Amino acid sequence: MEGNKDDEALFEKESFEEEVFSDLKEEEEEEKASLEFISTGNMEIDRKLEGGIPTGSLCLLEGGNDSGKSILLQQIMWGALNEDKRVLALTTEKTSKELLNQMESLKLGISDYFIIGRSKIFEINASYVEENPQLSESLLLVLLECIKRCDEELILIDSLTIFAVNASENAVLNFFTECVKLCDRGKTILISVHGYAFSQVVLYRLRSVCSACLELRIEQVGDQRVKTMEIQKLRGAKKNTGNMVSFNVDSEFGLKIIPVSKVKA
Repeated sequence: MEGNKDDEALFEKESFEEEVFSDLKEEEEEEKASLEFISTGNMEIDRKLEGGIPTGSLCLLEGGNDSGKSILLQQIMWGALNEDKRVLALTTEKTSKELLNQMESLKLGISDYFIIGRSKIFEINASYVEENPQLSESLLLVLLECIKRCDEELILIDSLTIFAVNASENAVLNFFTECVKLCDRGKTILISVHGYAFSQVVLYRLRSVCSACLELRIEQVGDQRVKTMEIQKLRGAKKNTGNMVSFNVDSEFGLKIIPVSKVKA
């Protein structure tokens, strides 16, 4: 009799666990089905992202110099504009003219969208911030106010490094927290940053509040150097980590995906 009771208890426990896991799976599938995406305009990257950048998400792109952060943001900007989205780019890396010329050279021309006002580019003078580091925290608040007031659905910040290295950790964390609130109201915000700008503790906390985290690296594979994007975190994705895509920037074809088999060869 006692054995039967143990078997019944075990059966009930297993049934409960199956029911819980089934409910969780259904919730995940429902969330995935309800998500809308912003296409990058590149089928292979969209496939790795399981549809593109989820709308209403805060996405962190981290990586070293020349790892492809800016190019990836430009690709996403181009894809979004071709989907009739409105885009605001806040850049500390280039002037408006330099950005438009570079995108044109990569076959990602957006000049027409810029002329009609569907895309806006705000330049941030990095040299001025370097000369006046004490203004970094105030300028982070200005950035937030700019994002709050803008009509654009997609906001790209390339990059936040100059502010992050000069502002307090609390100021940076507050900036990201406020960005999350703006994403809850419908904005989609992508922020590029160099990993060295934060301590590991702060970087871990920032990753935890972001809906998506993409890490970009330059890797030596045989006799070639390739740019690699690894998806560390992605809201609604079936596979949360380890999904990777390798690419190079071709002067004639723009962002060019490199098949994994070719990278490993």
